[in-house]
This record gives sequence, C-alpha cells and structure tokens, in this order.
Amino acid sequence: MIPVRVMEQARRIRLLILDVDGVLTDGKLFFDYQGNEYKSFHARDGHGMKMLKQTGVEIAVISGRESPIVAMRMQSLGITHVYQNQEDKRIVFNELLVKLELSSDEVAYVGDDVIDLPVMMHVGLAISVADANEAVKACSDWCTTLNGGLGAVREVCDLILQAQDNFEPLLSQYLA
Repeated sequence: MIPVRVMEQARRIRLLILDVDGVLTDGKLFFDYQGNEYKSFHARDGHGMKMLKQTGVEIAVISGRESPIVAMRMQSLGITHVYQNQEDKRIVFNELLVKLELSSDEVAYVGDDVIDLPVMMHVGLAISVADANEAVKACSDWCTTLNGGLGAVREVCDLILQAQDNFEPLLSQYLA
C-alpha cells in the first residue's frame, strides 16, 4: 500500500529524474578485453518511461559515469534530457528547474547511492530502489519493491501515472 502522502507528492510531479547505474541498470558493470562496456536495461522500465512521457511528464537522466550505451538507450526511448559524467548532480538539477520552468516540489528523483543524496534532499518526491544504500533509503519518501534494473523504474512510472489519474486511460488503450 502506497502512503497517501506519497500519492499526494506524486500528483504534482512534472519531471522524473533517474540515476542510471543501480536504477536503470542493476548496477553491475561489464567490460570485455577491448574495454567495451555492456549494460542491461529492463524493457518494462523503458515502456513505463514512454507511457509517462505520453502524459506530459518530462524525464531526465543524470549519471555520474559516461557511457555511449546510455545515450543510445535514452535516444531509443525519446529521452532528450540526458546528462552524463556529472560528479555534482545538483548543477544539472538546477539547470533543469530553470530550463523547464519548474519548482523543486514538481520533481521526483530516483537514486540508489550516496551520490544521489544532494539532489534527493531537494525534490518533491525522493525515491530509492529496493536495493539502494541504506543511507539513501533513510532519506527517501518512498522505496520501490523491486531492485534497480529489474523493474523499479516501471514501479515509479506507474505510481506517478496512478497518482495523476492517467494509468487507467493509458491501460484502456491496450485493452481496446
């Protein structure tokens, strides 16, 4: 059961910011002998992001690492706010507030590690994935039941869609 307070916070969200490693992926980093990097993304997370975008909620990705794979995946989902190699995620967060003309209480952030805390402490809805660092969980308004990279982002998208009364209308498109 999702607390009423969390649903009320989710109702105001106009921007969802996601970390990558540990949120959109399971956090494991795979490299081959040539230095090529491999990541695994969950298809349901991607579809949840597409559904959320259909309702006018913006999505941004802020990662502390740089990866061409992340750029490719986000491009395939139509996510245009992609910021990589960001040691201080607050800088991009503040730029997004200005660019999208939003207040911080209209933003949700999903993180898993302490690098995410500086932004999580300033958003309207701070969310951690189920396998997040304990300090991150302690600073979260809500924690997903699923681990990062295993459908946690879809849980967040569905939460926002439900809070904004958009889940059922979208679902009806698939049932028609």
